[in-house]
Amino acid sequence: MADATNSKLTVKTFFNNILAGTATGIIVGLIPNAVVSAILKLFGQNQVTAGIGQALLIFQCATPLLIGALIAIQFKMAPLDVAIVAAAAYVGSGVTKFVPQIVNPATKAPGVFISAGTGDLINTMITAGLATSLILLVGNRFGSVKIVAAPILIGGGAGWIGLLILPYVSKITTWLGTVINSFTNLQPIFMCILIACMFAILIISPISTVAIGMAIQLNGLSAGAAAMGVAATTIVLVVHSWRTNKSGITLAVALGAMKMMMPNLFRHPIILLPTLITAIVSAIPVALFHVSGTPASAGFGLVGLVGPLASIDAGKASISVILALVVWIVIPAVVAIICRFVFEKIFHVYDEKIVFAYLGE
Repeated sequence: MADATNSKLTVKTFFNNILAGTATGIIVGLIPNAVVSAILKLFGQNQVTAGIGQALLIFQCATPLLIGALIAIQFKMAPLDVAIVAAAAYVGSGVTKFVPQIVNPATKAPGVFISAGTGDLINTMITAGLATSLILLVGNRFGSVKIVAAPILIGGGAGWIGLLILPYVSKITTWLGTVINSFTNLQPIFMCILIACMFAILIISPISTVAIGMAIQLNGLSAGAAAMGVAATTIVLVVHSWRTNKSGITLAVALGAMKMMMPNLFRHPIILLPTLITAIVSAIPVALFHVSGTPASAGFGLVGLVGPLASIDAGKASISVILALVVWIVIPAVVAIICRFVFEKIFHVYDEKIVFAYLGE
């Protein structure tokens, strides 16, 4: 199966498969904790909520494993190969690290393994890509000993290489996130608009906004702006879709399937006009009211109410529920409706029944 896949594989398909598997893995791994943890806080601290919260955090730690498995599935690999890529991605992510300074309470020996967060997602993709490449390159050459040799040589080898390059990749991604966050603090309105516009476009492109937000560790104001860009696109698509498409399509977009409109972006780029204007206007209150977010919320926007919940639960920078409703829903909706009226009804720049019609049917 790997050989058949390899013979038809192009560089573009290879990277698209990596991105697609990463995007799905991040969503599956992060959504439960991102959505439910904020809701659990409404019920206070007790044994039940604490147990659920711990389970969701452990589930979130498995994100690199999910990414590796889903990347392998994109290449239509056999179950053994899926397991190998998943394990290698988990190791290379650095989500579990050996900490020699802590004494193991069970053995009293120095050093324990600690899992936290989601690891470095860029290194996760690199490691998964390496393991995938090796599997496609080797094919069935291991023969009957593949079940023993492949996990050791490919899984263990790719995971080891991932750990070797992890410190260097992490420095680059951390630096990139720090630069963006610092620029946001220096020029809040301009940078919020810039980030919101970028994420507004990315959400209807093949690139995962969730993966980008997590990979470069957007935080605070920059994460809030990124999530607002996603939210602006969602509302624009819903406003232009409810009279054009079937109700199921509009509902799917509202619930987070904005990438369904990717063909529209490539065939009718004019859809970016109301999208970017809504993102620009919606980003200004983000800077004025310091609407914050986290790396996990940056790429979700309104999906699962992750963006609004993160801004309400942002500690000292938190905003009220009413302000969140105004900033995340009212302002983008009003701007989107005005854009629809001005560009379609007055200036006839586009016909929504053509440019926003779902092309997947």
